[in-house]
Amino acid sequence: MPRESLATKRERAAEIYHRLEDLYPDAHCALDHRNAFELTVATILSAQCTDERVNMVTPELFRRFPDPLSLAGAPQEEVEELVHSTGFFRNKAKNLIGMAEALTDLHGGEVPQTLPELVKLPGVGRKTANVILGNAFGIDQGVVVDTHVKRLARRLGLTRQTDPVKVEKDLVKLFPRERWTMLAHLLIFHGRQVCGARKPLCGVCALADVCPSAPTPSSP
Repeated sequence: MPRESLATKRERAAEIYHRLEDLYPDAHCALDHRNAFELTVATILSAQCTDERVNMVTPELFRRFPDPLSLAGAPQEEVEELVHSTGFFRNKAKNLIGMAEALTDLHGGEVPQTLPELVKLPGVGRKTANVILGNAFGIDQGVVVDTHVKRLARRLGLTRQTDPVKVEKDLVKLFPRERWTMLAHLLIFHGRQVCGARKPLCGVCALADVCPSAPTPSSP
């Protein structure tokens, strides 16, 4: 694709956003949660695991440990058993308990609302913090870059980077802050339904004419 000026790329990014917004008006966080604590737990569990699997595990986990105080005092073996099917269950159980202890001891049992405080919690990195801030508190701190977002951002010519942090830096230059949280949801929805990893459905994609990766009509 010919090199674009920043202004031209921003115009194309805006068009991409509006089309995705029309396609997926109900785009949202796929992790079931009722509050910031539950979203923090679910997002920690989602590492190397599908959202669907996490949503199967969390109802019983939240029934037994509905708040930071109860989870902080949970036996690790019990938490491991509950989250076993999400993979890396020993480390995740340790992080969940440690996160709950930190919330109880340092934050009055409440999930903090700043990136520096969140990333100090066990099991919480920048991506997890962005999920929490954007979806639990409505704070557009950054763009969540998961495998779908990274793949589509590269295919759409919005970045050439492969490192998630660098991909995020490119995306925040192209989209207004108030769209950062929803942008991730829209790209994830499109990645799951149309722009798959192995076989993107370019022939039915509403973004084909603004996507440098889509085959041209004359392509074989």
